[in-house]
Amino acid sequence: MDETVAEFFRRTILKIPITEMMTVLKAWDFLSENHLQTVNFRQRKESLVQDLVLLCEEKRASLNDAALLDIIYTQFHRHQKVWDVFQMSRRPGEDIDLFDMEQFKSSFKKILQRALKNVTVSFRDTEENAVWIRIAWGTQYRKPNQYKPVYVVYYSQTPYAFVASSLLKSNLPLLGQALTVASKHHQIVKMDLRSRYLDSLKAIVFKQYNQNFETHNSTTPLQERSLGLDINIVDSRIIHENRVEKERIQRVTQEIFGDYPQPRLEFAQYKLETKFKSDLNRGILAEREEPLRCLVKFSSPHLLEALKSLAPAGIADAPLSPLLTCIPNKGMNYFKIRDK
Repeated sequence: MDETVAEFFRRTILKIPITEMMTVLKAWDFLSENHLQTVNFRQRKESLVQDLVLLCEEKRASLNDAALLDIIYTQFHRHQKVWDVFQMSRRPGEDIDLFDMEQFKSSFKKILQRALKNVTVSFRDTEENAVWIRIAWGTQYRKPNQYKPVYVVYYSQTPYAFVASSLLKSNLPLLGQALTVASKHHQIVKMDLRSRYLDSLKAIVFKQYNQNFETHNSTTPLQERSLGLDINIVDSRIIHENRVEKERIQRVTQEIFGDYPQPRLEFAQYKLETKFKSDLNRGILAEREEPLRCLVKFSSPHLLEALKSLAPAGIADAPLSPLLTCIPNKGMNYFKIRDK
């Protein structure tokens, strides 16, 4: 194992929290139980990392072994990445061939390696017929940069791929070509959908809303947790009209959002472009050729649950604007609004 690979191992192991070290290493399944039992996991982290690197050297670990370890670490810490969604399509009337994951991997790797001399590609199969792909890009004259990789998650026999990266725009067409050809599609486009929560993005594009999402560990609606409301208790002094209105708001909110936890997104962004219109005296703005532009961004640690809580909390009227409630159905959290 040369110094470059040893350093890659050292940096990868160093970023794994001590509390997760054993779990990640067992998931990696490169070092045996006997090897791991020889390591003192209670010593200083620098010393622990050095011992683990030496074990990897003894077992003649390769660059691909280190890349697999990095994939596993990233799977544990997927929320540290920002994920974009790409959607592929076939030609109208095109038959769907039987999918073979090994053939997909081989084709994907060959396409990248034929187009770019210095690139490393690693794969790790997971549950739900998904494959995690790690790509370290180089150039014709530089070796791949192992510390700025691209991660791709592809679910077999679906038109969706999820990409997290500091991807150079110059490499994006090549990645798109590899995905479309290997998965036997014709075209690929980037959706207006982005989040740190990979499982929530998957739920949105696969229409799997009625499930529990990562880090959403409470069944209590957000409006009850944050504002101390109890929707089942009605003050005996409340007048009939208010009680009817409250029931209407709860009914409308449930019809729109359902009674299950919402997919987790951190923001929704709206870009408005419109011409100035006025029947009054024509002024400077009326003569303006360029449209007026405005950007509005809604941010929250859990945006859809926050929107769901607005009307029951009395902060907004029910129903909310379709521009806010259509996010999961449209599979978008970037919107452009223009004059018709």
